Amino acid sequence: MKPTSRLGAWIAIVVGASYFLIPLIGTFEFSLRMKRGEYSFEAYRVVFADPQFQATFGYSIMMAIITIIVGILLVAPTAYWVQLRLPKLRPLVEFITLLPLVIPAIVIVFGYLRIFNSSSFIPLTGSERATDLLLVCSYVTLSLPYMYRSVDTGLRAIDVRTLTEAAEVLGANRMTILFKVIFPNITSAILSGAFLTFAIVIGEFTMASLLNRPAFGPYLQLVGANRAYEPAALAVIAFLITWASMGLIQVVGRNASAMRADVKKS
Repeated sequence: MKPTSRLGAWIAIVVGASYFLIPLIGTFEFSLRMKRGEYSFEAYRVVFADPQFQATFGYSIMMAIITIIVGILLVAPTAYWVQLRLPKLRPLVEFITLLPLVIPAIVIVFGYLRIFNSSSFIPLTGSERATDLLLVCSYVTLSLPYMYRSVDTGLRAIDVRTLTEAAEVLGANRMTILFKVIFPNITSAILSGAFLTFAIVIGEFTMASLLNRPAFGPYLQLVGANRAYEPAALAVIAFLITWASMGLIQVVGRNASAMRADVKKS
């Protein structure tokens, strides 16, 4: 590589990193100024001690876990069956899974409210538990593009047909093949989709707000509208959660690649 090309690449990296890191550093520095004339973590202490923070964050974690489970049970069998028996339907399935990226979340949630309101045939807004179910369905829809692509990429990396035929020869049924043969071979892909889903659910605002559920996203907006230093602390916390999820994806992906390399060598 020529010195000029290398210099240009480093300049691009520095400019790109500065674009993201400088605002984050400024936000973090501002979050430490709650006590006048000194730096402290008082804003973080106030945030973590806030019962509403604990309640909303715990609620969002619970919703994220349920969303991940439902998403895996919905996406993994579908992607497996499409790759094994219905490859011609792949473009259609990919188009459907991309729709949440082009349809605004506010349109999706208003559609749900119109279909599942208290006067409809399937009322899901008449009680808190039913509304929680509707919120999980909304989150599953919102995370569908990321979960499907993660699982589909994992399935493409293995020989699904050979594994299925070998398991059938040994007498395994479809459920056994899916959960004991296919799932263990795409664990890293499933975990990647799960971490992405977790990051999406934790910071989501529109659906939780319009469904009037006590999630972390609306709490972030509420604190941001009424306080000064706590919103900066919450922004840093949300950023760390998101990037921790991204880091776990990288770790899982590297471990899976290393395991596949060891299997090939052996």
